[in-house]
Amino acid sequence: MSLDLKTWLIWTLRKASYRWPPRQAALRNASVSRAEYEKRPGEEITKRIKNFYRCATCKKVFSRKGVSIDHLEPVVNPKKGWQGWDVYISRMFCSVKGFQVICSKDHDAKTKRENEVRKKVRKEKKAA
Repeated sequence: MSLDLKTWLIWTLRKASYRWPPRQAALRNASVSRAEYEKRPGEEITKRIKNFYRCATCKKVFSRKGVSIDHLEPVVNPKKGWQGWDVYISRMFCSVKGFQVICSKDHDAKTKRENEVRKKVRKEKKAA
């Protein structure tokens, strides 16, 4: 069974985006010291954890495993859906200002809200 081309390209672009320098810069910008973490703990840590990041929404501090680097604007707009490769690529590979570092809980909540909008839009399109 082969993957269709669009699915494969999206997967490949998403994987490549993990090495996008502005994405990594956003992570560095959210970095805080261990001392800062100890002032406002967000999760239990071990001595092996050396890097900590502040969530852009709740302002708690987490280890790398506890945060996601998220696009401020969804790569695929929940209200408009797929708009073409140019829009997809420009949103995927945005500037550092287009990213935010947020904790897993806040990322899950944001994703859930976006998916609810997508579902509502699909339902409205089917009804029309």
